[in-house]
Amino acid sequence: MKDELNESRQLINDIDARMAELFEQRMAAAKNIAKYKSEHGLPIFDAGREEQLVRQNAERIEDDEVRGYYTIFLRGAMDVSKEYQRRLMQGMSIAYSGIEGAFAYIAAQKIFPGAKKVSFGSFKAAYDAVVSGECDAAVLPLENSSAGEVGQVTDLLFSGPLYMNGTAEIAVLHDLAAIPGAELKDITTVISHPQALTQCAKFIRKNGYKEIAYSNTALAAKYVAELADPHTAAIASADSAELYGLKVLVSHINESHTNTTRFAVLSRSENRSLATAHGANFALMFTVKNEAGSLARALNIIGAHDFNLRVLRSRPMKELMWQYYFYVEAEGNVQTAGGRSMMEELSVCCDKLKLLGSFVSLNLPETEDEQ
Repeated sequence: MKDELNESRQLINDIDARMAELFEQRMAAAKNIAKYKSEHGLPIFDAGREEQLVRQNAERIEDDEVRGYYTIFLRGAMDVSKEYQRRLMQGMSIAYSGIEGAFAYIAAQKIFPGAKKVSFGSFKAAYDAVVSGECDAAVLPLENSSAGEVGQVTDLLFSGPLYMNGTAEIAVLHDLAAIPGAELKDITTVISHPQALTQCAKFIRKNGYKEIAYSNTALAAKYVAELADPHTAAIASADSAELYGLKVLVSHINESHTNTTRFAVLSRSENRSLATAHGANFALMFTVKNEAGSLARALNIIGAHDFNLRVLRSRPMKELMWQYYFYVEAEGNVQTAGGRSMMEELSVCCDKLKLLGSFVSLNLPETEDEQ
């Protein structure tokens, strides 16, 4: 028995030695991935791809009893790899519009937790910072489930050179926050962004609060903290409340808990490898000739190549009155022969055609955010 024990231990030693070599190779590959992600403005964590890899690799284990333990082992290896990539990517600079604690900041923090966040005063300034090379990527809002598209960002996508490499949806949940020591019965006035006030109108009316509009909810939280008035509260996120030292008096006071904002990750480089990823989508922008049936022809070309249209929006062109450009999102791999054929046919019937890039929807941890 002792010989068998020694043999088993020696076998484990030999396997561990080989695993150490493979681990070093794996981390070298992770380093290359981190470099690629930095260059293309991609986040570290992709929950969809991680789950797909776990399922695929688990199928290689024939022993049913051991398979569950291998899944734990694999997830641990992935966690180590992500932590290594996070350390390597901490030099990344991510542009966003707003101040620390604002909705856009929280989105950038969730997508790029280890990177430096750089605040800008407008969507255009954040976008231009990536174009100039000042920042590696920008996180900007595409649309809100209640308020619709963010037209300024759509215009930047149409006129600028950046590519879209990912999207992320973040729920918008509002809290009532006041200075430490204040009680709910003390509150007489609430301060927030007009949209947040509207979304919490039922709660505000029920309590008879006076409303004061502010430029955004994070600034409202900051103002309430500086005002130090126990009768005044901010409607903001739990993150903003914590950042500015406020106490949450009531959580989730907005009427709709399905209010969600979808953000885009923008960078200077097109990540074509995303076209083959599970759940890949692509985005197009185009103008059509000013003649009957031109838009229908463009949409028919997309459908004829078996791409499922998910989003279609129009935006007025600022330089031409009563002329519009169109924003399209579709499912599938645009880098295939069928995708290239579609683009060639569209170029014939469209005055201007732009491929914004292939992207995936990023699965992020649930959070409480605001706008």
